[in-house]
Amino acid sequence: MTAAMRPPPPPWFRHLINGAPTVGLLVVLLVTRDFRKAAWVMMALSLAALAAGLVIERRIAPIPAFSGGMALIFGGLTLLLHRNDILQMKMTIVDAALGAILFGGLVLKKNPLKHLMGEAFTLPEEAWRGLMLRYGLFWWGCAAANEVVRRTQPTVVWAEFRVAAFVAAILFGAAQVFFLRKYWTEPGAVEAPEPPEPGF
Repeated sequence: MTAAMRPPPPPWFRHLINGAPTVGLLVVLLVTRDFRKAAWVMMALSLAALAAGLVIERRIAPIPAFSGGMALIFGGLTLLLHRNDILQMKMTIVDAALGAILFGGLVLKKNPLKHLMGEAFTLPEEAWRGLMLRYGLFWWGCAAANEVVRRTQPTVVWAEFRVAAFVAAILFGAAQVFFLRKYWTEPGAVEAPEPPEPGF
C-alpha cells in the first residue's frame, strides 16, 4: 500500500500523541517531585508527538502544531529562567489567545475555525458560527480554570488538572456531534471534530 493510499489513523491515535506530553509531565512530577525534570520530559514528548503526526499522518494538524510549539517555547523559558510558573501560565495564555481569535472572528465576520477544520467539514455559515462560539467559550473556560488552579493549588494538583482538562477537551469535541447533526447533509457522515486541545 502506497503512502497516498494509506488509511488515516484511528481517532484514538491523535488523542494518544496529543495527550502524551501532558501525561508524561504528571507521571514524572509524581515520581520525582522535580518540576524541571518533568518539563524536560514534556518537551521531549511534545517533539515526539509532532514527529509522529508528521510521519504517520503525513501532516501536522494546525492546533496541535501551535500547541506543541508553545509547549517548547514555554518549557524552554521555564528551564532557562528557573521559573515553574511560566510553564503553568502556558494554558492560560494560549487558550485565552485562541478564544480571542475566535470571538474576534465572530465580530469581524471572519471564520478562522473553518480554515482549521474546513477540509473535514462542509457546513453552512450558521453552523460554523455556532462552533466558533462553543469552542471560544471552551477555550476561555479552560484558561480561567487553569489560572484559578495554578494560583491556588500545589503543582501536582495543577498537573492533574491538566490531564483532566485534556480529557474534557476530548469529550467536548465528541459532544459537538449532536450539534452538527442538524446541519450535516450526508447521513452517517458525522464524526467528532478534532478537540480544541486546551493549551497542551
